[in-house]
Amino acid sequence: MDKISQEKVVAAIKRHKRFLITTHTSPEGDALGSELGFYCLLKKMNKQAFIVNQDPYPQELSFLPKAGCIKLYKEIKKISFDCMVALDCSHLSRAGEVYRLNRENRPVINIDHHISNNNFGEYNWVEPHLSSASEMVYLLYKEMGVPFDRESALSLYVGIMTDTGSFRYSNTLELTHKAAAEFMRFGLDVNRVYRDIYENISFSDMQLLIKILAGVVRVKNGRVAYVSVPAKLLKSKKVSFDLSEHILGFMRAIKDTQVVVLFKENIGVKNEIRFNLRSNGSFDVNKIARHFGGGGHKSAAGCTIKGRLTDIRSKVISRIIESLR
Repeated sequence: MDKISQEKVVAAIKRHKRFLITTHTSPEGDALGSELGFYCLLKKMNKQAFIVNQDPYPQELSFLPKAGCIKLYKEIKKISFDCMVALDCSHLSRAGEVYRLNRENRPVINIDHHISNNNFGEYNWVEPHLSSASEMVYLLYKEMGVPFDRESALSLYVGIMTDTGSFRYSNTLELTHKAAAEFMRFGLDVNRVYRDIYENISFSDMQLLIKILAGVVRVKNGRVAYVSVPAKLLKSKKVSFDLSEHILGFMRAIKDTQVVVLFKENIGVKNEIRFNLRSNGSFDVNKIARHFGGGGHKSAAGCTIKGRLTDIRSKVISRIIESLR
């Protein structure tokens, strides 16, 4: 634990009064959970706080308390704050255009658990060994003596649960279970939380999921599996649910597979590809993502890159195969 960095962040939080909170584009469970948990922390300290994100949150996370407080960048012309906080962001650019709101170059607090973080803030607290940004916010509550309530407990529980694969991944620590146990004292319906996030797929989305999985390709004697999702497929189906983690989860479950990749054309942006990588822990996918300008963790990483789907796919898979030798 980097206590010195944590203490500097705590001092900065105490010193400032008005905060702009943000996270990475296409926010998922940990991004939103850590944001909302941090928002509740500030409110309990009688601070002013605003959450502004580049992209809307997925509908399966709309049950999160205070989610209605989140504003989109396109809705904001100007906002007054004396400190900016980026959660779960390895690079400030991962927050999209939200950084443009910091016209007066207010200090930035960087709280993150990605090994690829480039320490972009004035105050950097980066803990790659911890499960999630939400777990880090949990530690802030404990360090500052701020009590949890049901809203903060639910937000942080969701962040930790989703980033640990429901407590299955290797980033699940004793501390992770300790935090989850403390949150459950507030009467969280953990079965309902799991179902809302993972078992709430519409029938049409399920049909699309089946269609996508039928296109999975295996190479390198089955050690690598990948699948591609063209933008026209998503446009035509009007997907209401982010199927990415489901797709990656199914591929990751294939016997003897070490690395899986999901390639997806971004809707509305020509020749822009998002690829997500997962591994069984023995292969460092962060190195692959960083080679192409992205980043993440050893077992989970990603990147957004310009180019044609076929070209990007060929380069990424070739890089993986070369690294497996």
